[in-house]
Amino acid sequence: MRKVSLSESLQVIRQGSLNWFTGRPVVVSFEVTDSCNCFCRHCDHGGPKDESKQLKPEQYREYMQVFKPCVVQISGGEPMLRDDVIDIVKNIKQSNGLPYIILVSNWALMTEEKYVALHHAGVTQFSVSLDFPDRRHDDFRRYPGLYDHLADLIPRCAKYGFDDIVMNTCIHSENVGEINRAADRAKEWGVNIAYSAYSARRTGCQELFLTRPVDLDTLRSEFDGIRRRQDSTHTIVTPDSTLNQTQEYFERGSAPGCRAGHRFLVVTANGKLQPCSMQFKQYELHEQKLMVEQFTEHNHCDECYVAIRSNLDKTFPQILGENVARYFSFSSGNGKNGSC
Repeated sequence: MRKVSLSESLQVIRQGSLNWFTGRPVVVSFEVTDSCNCFCRHCDHGGPKDESKQLKPEQYREYMQVFKPCVVQISGGEPMLRDDVIDIVKNIKQSNGLPYIILVSNWALMTEEKYVALHHAGVTQFSVSLDFPDRRHDDFRRYPGLYDHLADLIPRCAKYGFDDIVMNTCIHSENVGEINRAADRAKEWGVNIAYSAYSARRTGCQELFLTRPVDLDTLRSEFDGIRRRQDSTHTIVTPDSTLNQTQEYFERGSAPGCRAGHRFLVVTANGKLQPCSMQFKQYELHEQKLMVEQFTEHNHCDECYVAIRSNLDKTFPQILGENVARYFSFSSGNGKNGSC
């Protein structure tokens, strides 16, 4: 994964530090649509939804002015269903290079031309779902032909050399034995890979959660293989500390101490604030402090360890150190020659 430039690195560190110590969210996730073209087995989105009250691209500027996040995640539903997604990116991206924008998508609607346009509009990282390293991906997402589309498109986009594509494998009981094979596929395609953890809270499906001893043993073995790879390859962007915490989450069956609404929050497609995508108590734009008082300070939910949380569920020095090592450049060049 390429490192961002020196000037952008310093801006991200400065803004992230300021937000951390003043109580503003470090990461904001904009769910720009509730609609999705997939019906994934581990997700509660799927199919068309009412889009009449979605925020317009220019409305995202006000949210940026209020929260000033150093990292923004653009997700859904499926954000590529929005014909104006490029305009959304342009209205979120600022002249100083902030924020670090992650576009989370299944890539079913992505084209080579859209990829280049989104990159130039300001997307820093493309997070692309990969449940299985073969056509089982189609069955899990209930979208025929999706894997073949990825296998054709991703290597072509990788050849541009932007080094900004990260496959994401959400670990569950059916793909826990595929963790290293997914890394093989990412390497073959010339891109990076990260790992996140399944939560049954979204769908209520406990069968996909890792509880059986055999599944937990497989997870340990697969993660050992990933750790060995980290010593010799820069393809895997998930830090070792997150692997450890993810393993602990599955082994204990919970992860207490969540700071949703404080360290991170969700902005829904119609502009409401939620602590996270699986907690549906909503607030208005200027009510984050009220959210922290009413929800975060009394939150006992321990049912997820999603990617946003896992990256913020650490001490400030640890977060800073890991991100400097992986994403930030302190050379005076443009940062495109460095990798992390």
